[in-house]
Amino acid sequence: MAHQQHDPAHLPVVVTASWLARNIDAVRVADVRFYLDGRSGRDAYLGGHLPGAVFADVDTDLAAPPTTGGGRHPLPTPGDFAAALGRLGIGDDTPVVAYDDAGGSMAARLVWMLRVLGGSAALLDGGIQAWTGALETGAVTPEPRPRTPRPWPADRVVDTATVRSATADPSQLLLDARVHGRYTGAEPAPVDARAGHIPGARSAAWPDNLAEDGHFAAPERLRERFAALGADTATTVTAYCGSGVTACHDLLALEHAGFTGARLYPGAWSAWAADGELPVETGDGAPGTSAG
Repeated sequence: MAHQQHDPAHLPVVVTASWLARNIDAVRVADVRFYLDGRSGRDAYLGGHLPGAVFADVDTDLAAPPTTGGGRHPLPTPGDFAAALGRLGIGDDTPVVAYDDAGGSMAARLVWMLRVLGGSAALLDGGIQAWTGALETGAVTPEPRPRTPRPWPADRVVDTATVRSATADPSQLLLDARVHGRYTGAEPAPVDARAGHIPGARSAAWPDNLAEDGHFAAPERLRERFAALGADTATTVTAYCGSGVTACHDLLALEHAGFTGARLYPGAWSAWAADGELPVETGDGAPGTSAG
């Protein structure tokens, strides 16, 4: 099989472990492990990580403090994000390959944030499990690099009011990246104020972006998946999840499939459900039906 050829300055959405092994000195590797069950991503990182990898903390490096209106993981201010990246040794032109141990569902947040700002960033396909080389233990403290704050593009990040106005327009596609039981409300998350999904949203559970081996599905298969949900005819495509993290997995999968310009609703279900004035749907939410 031919080697993947990628210019580190213009990385695709995903790169293989074999490509990374050959190019690891040309990129900054970021470990973005994060757990909802109380385990520490930082402890997992310290216990064994890819050579030279820095630890990017979802709660503090990739998000602002939670608010009722902004959800559990609001996007950080441009200044705070630039400062965090600089501390991690990620300058204006530093290519980044990020990984986790959960199918890319956490690392996708960093990769999307960098790509939407015009940076070169990719997911390690298959995550840490795909890495066959040795792991390092302990913390990596990189040389800080200057990083220029860049505003979040207004056409790629939307707020609750924008999402609410779109729910009445069937040409504006809203994708829910949470697992299907969260979407239907059958398996509510204890951290959410209410169960269900935003009215009109289509279920696009992030794990379905992966093939059975845990690697990203082929672009053609992803294109079929999102076309079946309406992405090929929609005027806008917006993704959300619980708090704006796994939605980035859908956004990267859309890009991998050739769809451009999809948007993130970072407040996500954590902001929507917290506002008792906003409507909620439960059940499968198939086109033309409404429940709850």
